[in-house]
Amino acid sequence: MAEEKFPGVFLVGGRLATKSLTPGFRVYGEKLVREGDTEYRMWDLHRSKLAAAIHKGLSEMPIKPGSSVLYLGASTGTTASHVSDIVGADGAVYCVEFAQRPMRDLLSVCEKRGNMLPIMGDARQPQEYEGNLGKVDVVYQDVAQPDQDGIFLKNSALFLKKGGWGMIAIKSQSIDVTRQPSKVFAEFVQKMGREIEVRAQIELSPYDLDHLFIAGRKK
Repeated sequence: MAEEKFPGVFLVGGRLATKSLTPGFRVYGEKLVREGDTEYRMWDLHRSKLAAAIHKGLSEMPIKPGSSVLYLGASTGTTASHVSDIVGADGAVYCVEFAQRPMRDLLSVCEKRGNMLPIMGDARQPQEYEGNLGKVDVVYQDVAQPDQDGIFLKNSALFLKKGGWGMIAIKSQSIDVTRQPSKVFAEFVQKMGREIEVRAQIELSPYDLDHLFIAGRKK
C-alpha cells in the first residue's frame, strides 16, 4: 500500500516513488508498480540526487503539486521526469540543457509530458532564455561546473520568487579537485547564504560520492 511521504512523493513497499503522469511510459528503465487504478514509478536513489536527498532526511520538500520549477542541468530527464510527476498537470518544469546529445533524449520525454518544457540553453547565460519563463517557485540545479555558485546566483536573481526555494546538488571535484570536499562545501554554502536562507545540507554518499545537497529559501 502506497504511503505519502510528501505531497506527490510516495513510499511503495518502503521505497521512494512518484505517481506516473504518463502510465505505461518508462523514462530510464525504472520499475512500474500498479495499485488499483494508480501507477507508481519507482525512484532510483543511485540515479537521482533529489531522491537520495529525500531518502537521507530532507525534511522540507518545496517541489509539490502545482509548483513551477526551473531545472538547470536537466540532462536526459531522469530526475526532471519525477519532478514532472510531483508538480502534476497544474505545474511546470522548465528544463534547461546545453548538451545536444542529452537534449535529444530529453525532448522525447517532454513530448510525452505536457508540463515539461525543454529549453536548449547555457545556464551561465540565463538572459538567453529569460523570455521563455517568468518567476518560479523553485530553482533546482544539478550542473557539474566549476562556477556552480555563479550559475545559481544568476538564475535565482532573475527567476526565483521571493520566498521561493533553491535546491542545489554540488560536486566538490567539479569545483576544485585539489581541495578537501568539506572545505569546498563550506565555502559554497557561505556563498549561497547571500541569496538563500540555507535550511538543509545533506551529504549524498553512498549514492553520489563527494556531493552535497543544499536547499533553502530566497531571502
